Amino acid sequence: MTVTQETNAAEELRVVGKRLPKLDAPQKVTGQTVYAADVHMPGLLYGAILRSPHAHARIRSIDVSAAEQLPGVRAVIHAGNVEQRPYGYGQDNIPLKPDKVRFVGDEVAAVAAIDEETAHRALELIRVDYEVLPAVFDPFESLAQEFPLIHDELPDLIGNVSMRWDFEDGDVDAAAAEAAVVVEGDYSSPQAAPAPIETHAVIASFAPDGHLTVWSPVHMVFMYRKELADCLGLDWRHITVIQPPVGGSFGGKIDIDPHDFITVMLALQARRPVRLVMSREEEFIGTRTRQPIHIRLRTGADAEGNLLFRDADVVSDNGAYNGWGSHAMLVAMNTITSMYRVPNSRIRSSVVYTNKNYGGSVRGFGNPQATFAVEQQMEELADALGIDPMDLRLRNANQSGDVTPQGMEITSCGLSECLRIVREQSGWDERRGKLRERNRGLGAAALIHVGGGARIYGSDGCGAIVKVDDSGQVTLITGASELGQGSETTLAMIVAEEMGVPLDAVHVINSNTDVKPWDVGVHASRTTFVAGNAARMAAAKARDQLLETASELLGAPIDELHVRDGTVEVVGAPERQIDYARLARRRLLREEGSVVMASAFYDPPTQKQVDHRGNISAAYGFGAHVAEVEVDPGTGMVRLLNLWTAHDVGRAINPMSCEGQIEGGAAMGVGLALSEELVIFDGEIVAPNLHDYGMPTTADVPRIVVNLVETIDPLGPFGAKGVGEAGIIPPPAAIANAIADATGIRPRAYPMRPWKVKEWIDTEERSHVIENGSPVDG
Repeated sequence: MTVTQETNAAEELRVVGKRLPKLDAPQKVTGQTVYAADVHMPGLLYGAILRSPHAHARIRSIDVSAAEQLPGVRAVIHAGNVEQRPYGYGQDNIPLKPDKVRFVGDEVAAVAAIDEETAHRALELIRVDYEVLPAVFDPFESLAQEFPLIHDELPDLIGNVSMRWDFEDGDVDAAAAEAAVVVEGDYSSPQAAPAPIETHAVIASFAPDGHLTVWSPVHMVFMYRKELADCLGLDWRHITVIQPPVGGSFGGKIDIDPHDFITVMLALQARRPVRLVMSREEEFIGTRTRQPIHIRLRTGADAEGNLLFRDADVVSDNGAYNGWGSHAMLVAMNTITSMYRVPNSRIRSSVVYTNKNYGGSVRGFGNPQATFAVEQQMEELADALGIDPMDLRLRNANQSGDVTPQGMEITSCGLSECLRIVREQSGWDERRGKLRERNRGLGAAALIHVGGGARIYGSDGCGAIVKVDDSGQVTLITGASELGQGSETTLAMIVAEEMGVPLDAVHVINSNTDVKPWDVGVHASRTTFVAGNAARMAAAKARDQLLETASELLGAPIDELHVRDGTVEVVGAPERQIDYARLARRRLLREEGSVVMASAFYDPPTQKQVDHRGNISAAYGFGAHVAEVEVDPGTGMVRLLNLWTAHDVGRAINPMSCEGQIEGGAAMGVGLALSEELVIFDGEIVAPNLHDYGMPTTADVPRIVVNLVETIDPLGPFGAKGVGEAGIIPPPAAIANAIADATGIRPRAYPMRPWKVKEWIDTEERSHVIENGSPVDG
């Protein structure tokens, strides 16, 4: 269902708003798509990486002589025979570790050989002498002074705290003193994997003139190119990055990783192209994960249910290195201060190093963890006040025109409508709190997330070029990358709408840094909003060039011309017409001819936050979910029966694509809530495979009801906002609240696996027995 709020900006739309399949769907479903692991070329070698078996150790020596002598080996590299520099946010990582490893899976050496078997045999011949050091896996233990420093080479660090961010707005202590009710709790989330179906893969090839071409399914191709150059001492003017079709990422491929640099170094030493494809086990142990975040939260309200304050202590375990994953804390901070109207807020937060694989920018980026805490406390607070949780949410819901404590300017907001829709569809008023006899319950959760960019770099912009050739074909060359989310189709629809042509008249080019204009990259649900605005601006300029020529040829002013299906007509005289192909040819073939081509660069009107204040995004997405569960008290098994969702998308450029993003995100959120967790023992991930990891299957996820609420954002392209991450955010909190409604117990951590739920139920029953003075067995 799509609900469009009333707006004065009525538009007659012919392409935007239609339910259309993805442009690349036929190639994918027929097996014709060429992914990175499918790229072949003459002389291709196969790369493999030797990884540390220890969580924390000093490298005393490396002997690669036997590996170098193995027939078929063309290159063996380690920190002692390559040039490399620290890279990444905080400059705390280096591709091949020179003196110390910091987690099980850290990169020590690598080989390139004529086939994969030879490459892995060579790895077995490398001898590394380690001095094993004490390791720490718990972030709170890592904060203690008696534990060894993980990064003793960084003198400015205070212990194992990589970053500390605090924020305060208003007077929390005074608000707490005035509150009628205060609720408090500790909430934890685990380390989890994005687990795309396509593992990481990269191909590197040097031309005879030294020009480097890299094929990588990375989100941020221009940032990637610069990082390659800076770390390896290359001239980035002589680097081309090609992004093949991506078989899923969910944020796991957003950053450059050690294996990218290693593949280039292997190709440089071997003087042959090298392809490195990670195994599924390596994907789990050697790539970025969702970081565990621990939140102690207090929330207070007055007797009428008006929120007065939030007060939080937050610790994020980002593992052995920083990268952009450390900034998940900032998103969590935004949620804690800005989800609902909160007049007073205070946060003390730390990002901590541990000897585990490190966190990345995984879908939702800190928001599912924060929402798990915030939305449980909303229902706890409502119960304590004797107010319906939906009424409490509606009373405090964000509204259009609000500015949050951190300076986030809300230009459009459909939160109240989203809450009303899921309330009605789930039968909330009739059924919440009344299903416990059947071991069932309902729980709700809402969300706020960036939907119009996220300024964490100097620019948050994207470029676009639109050209029209002599056949009338419209080509969009966009800086935005296609990751499988459907942006290619969405951007083509925006251009088709603006140009007045059918969708099949638009061709999209988006994969080669030698061709495409600059873009920050795909992250923070920004592509539809930022790249969409750039594409629409460029299309409007190209259309105006054609209309200028049409005005001359048809003898009518531009404001009396109308475009339909690539043909310009005079309003009121449709027989006076000329199509885009003839107009393009006329401009090309006339004296001092010109190509129909226009470019645009859109950088949203936002600010990089200073002291955690500033409008980081030009628009914000909102939504609400209600989950219905059934809990088996004997086993702790939680069965998700229904999931109702409503999302403020601004305008659905392609409703089918929006629904797919929300359904896919919600299914991932169900996995986070009930089953997904990287179990780590002595620093080693136990059972790093899809069979044991716990990803939900279609049997575990019920039919997801998706409602699209259109608020028509004033800054978005045709009113659109980003929606790529929103679906994953509410399910853990909504399911936890549903379990509480069904059982009376309050889950404080996810995943809520059966043995955990059973333990909580048994603990609650024992507590009840003790409180009543009865004996307790066992």
